[in-house]
Amino acid sequence: MIHPIVKFGDPVLETPTKWVEKFDEDLQKLVDDMFESMYAASGVGLAAPQIGLGQRITVIDVSNGKTPEARIVLANPEIIYADGQQREEEGCLSIPGFRGYVERPQYVTVRAQDAQGNIFERKGEGLLARAFCHEIDHLNGVLFISHLSMLKRDMIKRKIRKMKKAGEW
Repeated sequence: MIHPIVKFGDPVLETPTKWVEKFDEDLQKLVDDMFESMYAASGVGLAAPQIGLGQRITVIDVSNGKTPEARIVLANPEIIYADGQQREEEGCLSIPGFRGYVERPQYVTVRAQDAQGNIFERKGEGLLARAFCHEIDHLNGVLFISHLSMLKRDMIKRKIRKMKKAGEW
């Protein structure tokens, strides 16, 4: 089932999530739905708050569905190592139409649980490291625009307020 993507302004996006405690068929269904929703929106990552759920789970696929092995489920993830830096343009499914350059680590290692509750560690470099950081930020109630300059962030927020008034958001 494809879930609608929650847009900036909804409090769920800026609220830290609760840890996943039940690893069952319902969670597997949620993970499947999240991948389907992410692919439908042409994203490379989707966190539960982006579909209105305050759970600490995210899905990532930097291959855009081309490589089944690239599908990653992160339940209760934490970054345990970060090194280097990269500055690239980022966007977000919850803030459509807006992009900005964000500095992130070049190398990241995360510790998380899979959809069955098994603990694992996964290394990421480049785009995958960026996706790990971006999605874990979502789980902590942080949006990519908080990494932009105050001027750029305020400009985006002003444009969104105008769009809301016009009924376009």
